[in-house]
Amino acid sequence: MEPDPAEVLRDALALSPEARAALIDSLIGSLDQTVDPSAEEARREEIHRRLQQIDTGAVQLIHWEDARRRLRSRLER
Repeated sequence: MEPDPAEVLRDALALSPEARAALIDSLIGSLDQTVDPSAEEARREEIHRRLQQIDTGAVQLIHWEDARRRLRSRLER
């Protein structure tokens, strides 16, 4: 018998944010069985580029709470 999706969701929502993020990543990964090698390479290059920007101080990081507040204020306009 297949688990009830509502129960699975309830259990998932009880997890820590980090565990929920890992679960989401695993679930999304399970949906996409074919991997485009060029897309994977582009993703790795983008991650590398952004990490370099952080390491060199070219970009300023902000706390998630500040980012969320900014996004919500834009949506409320």
